[in-house]
Amino acid sequence: MAELRLGPLLRYADGSSATVWVEASRPCTAEVRGDRGAHGEIRTFQIAGHHYALIPVTGLTPGTSQVYEVFLDGTRVWPLPDSPFPPSALHSPADGDTVRVTFGSCRWAAPPDGGKDPVGPDALDTLAARIAADPDAERPDVLVLLGDQVYADETSPATRRWLAARRDLSEPPGSEVADYEEYTRLYYESWLDPEVRWLLSTVPTCMIFDDHDISDDWNTSAAWLADMRATSWWRERLLSGLMSYWVYQHLGNLTPDELATDPLYAAVRHHPDGTDELRGFACRADADPASVRWSYRRDFGRVRLLMVDTRAARVLDEEHRSMLDPGEARWLREQALADRESYDHLLVGTSLPWLLPHLVHDAEAWNAALCRGDRGARWARFGEDLRRRADLEHWAAFPASFDALAALFAEAGSGPEAPATVLVLSGDVHHAYVAEPTWPSGGGPQARVLQLTCSPVHNSVPLSIRLGFRFGWSAPARLLGRRFAAHGGCPRPPVVWRRTGGPWFGNQLMTLTLRGRSARLRLERARGNGVLKTVEESALTGS
Repeated sequence: MAELRLGPLLRYADGSSATVWVEASRPCTAEVRGDRGAHGEIRTFQIAGHHYALIPVTGLTPGTSQVYEVFLDGTRVWPLPDSPFPPSALHSPADGDTVRVTFGSCRWAAPPDGGKDPVGPDALDTLAARIAADPDAERPDVLVLLGDQVYADETSPATRRWLAARRDLSEPPGSEVADYEEYTRLYYESWLDPEVRWLLSTVPTCMIFDDHDISDDWNTSAAWLADMRATSWWRERLLSGLMSYWVYQHLGNLTPDELATDPLYAAVRHHPDGTDELRGFACRADADPASVRWSYRRDFGRVRLLMVDTRAARVLDEEHRSMLDPGEARWLREQALADRESYDHLLVGTSLPWLLPHLVHDAEAWNAALCRGDRGARWARFGEDLRRRADLEHWAAFPASFDALAALFAEAGSGPEAPATVLVLSGDVHHAYVAEPTWPSGGGPQARVLQLTCSPVHNSVPLSIRLGFRFGWSAPARLLGRRFAAHGGCPRPPVVWRRTGGPWFGNQLMTLTLRGRSARLRLERARGNGVLKTVEESALTGS
């Protein structure tokens, strides 16, 4: 009899359809049955001995909810027996409804071996507890996870023991994950957390990777990548990371129409074992990153979300460094500018913040100039070493890309079809803040443009990070940063910005509430008593 190994995850949901992701213990037919007529079923596909299904569900009605169950070969496997949680439900938004978007990043998912959690309460656990306590109260319409869903390079004590029973940890990559099977262990550890498992079964999710999903500082530079490719273990890590990301995260990001026309998904489902097809895809993505698009668009009524890949799509040649390859940059521009009359709010999800503390921004621009060789070979070698040690690899480290994004936001936010807001959703930097740009040379948009950064969901925030980022926003730090920029001959960026909220530290989530042309922001921090405490709440628009 087939058993449910992982899931269900409610991934996509609109007014009439949804997709539900599951992993089963053997080949079977996976089925979703709603209590008000929603239904879908599909055969599982196989990758590396694991069996998955992304179940397309139809029969939903806008503005309603349906409790659902999951069946494998006709046997009910969800909800779990004696579950303490309310039934999982498919929520179908109605046109014109308020849209609530909750987001964050950096969730080190390992539970403590016993006693106190070493990194504090998990914000997703506490969100799940609040929703479960009152299922009819306010809840997110979508949960946006902005990277580091799993940590391939920072495994828990329990996972290290599991790895040690499987192979010799004295051989590279040691206690980091090495292959596809070991990646599955990370997802089990993360998504079998009871509260998170239930939360993901009833709140739709959008996901994108960041560096730790593959390796710390993934694609920092061409020199970094060359060093990694020279190791004995990197290729298998990368291929396994991309394969597992496609299965566990990327597939669920796609709409039903996109799934129906996706050639890789069709090939994987057509073969009894799709491992070779998926591995071939990962090999092509490694050889030519521009051949694959991990970025995607989702629309929620009059809210447009563009999730942007800022890791695999990089151009690393020092003379032509770019956060996005030309095709990716063109896609982002087309999606932002297409049919602007159809959206009131443009959300751009990028795991790495566009606007950083001023000192960090100037240090990254200076470092990019050094690594490019603008100050000579000795400074270039120093710059590469510093780039890796200090994680200088955000948008500011790709100055042309930073400027292009500023120009795109100005264009998208201007004119008679301008949205009310252009909001950049980011994580990565283990604190939360709000920053607002202005265009001093003129030509700024009518839309309010904001950088909204929120992380971590569940990770440590050392004192050094707290002190460093607090100083990074200060006036003395801004002066120091300008000294760096002057040494590198860096031109001033096309925007200036100020911090309008934060910095806030802790395990936390931000929520946007969007209705018509109004927007509100709430920041909540997980507390030790298992609740989310509101730290900040403010209106982002005047209407």
